[in-house]
Amino acid sequence: MIKTFTPIQAVKVLKDDNVRLIDVRENWEYNIARIEGSELMPLSNFNQHLKFLKKDDRLIIYCHHGIRSASVCNYLVDSGYTDVANLEGGIDAWSHDVDPSVPIY
Repeated sequence: MIKTFTPIQAVKVLKDDNVRLIDVRENWEYNIARIEGSELMPLSNFNQHLKFLKKDDRLIIYCHHGIRSASVCNYLVDSGYTDVANLEGGIDAWSHDVDPSVPIY
C-alpha cells in the first residue's frame, strides 16, 4: 500500500528540506496552478525524469485530484523507490485545505 498524506500532513512533512514535491500534471495545468517549490515532471513523459530521482529520495507526488499521482507512486515503489507518498486529493485539496490562493480549475 502506498503512503498518503493529506494536504495538512504534507505541509508539516515539507518543512524538511530533504523532501521533494513532484507535480505529475501536464504543463498547461502547471501554468494554471502550482504548489510553491514543486518540481514539474509530467506523467506524459515521466520516464524521461527518472534520471533526476534517486531511489532513496523522499518524494511526495501530486496531480489534480490524486489519481495520476497514485499511479506514479505505485510505479516508483515497484521500481525500487523507498520513500514515496501520494498527496491525497491533489492540488485541488491543497487549494481547499492549505492555500486558497492556488487557483481551482
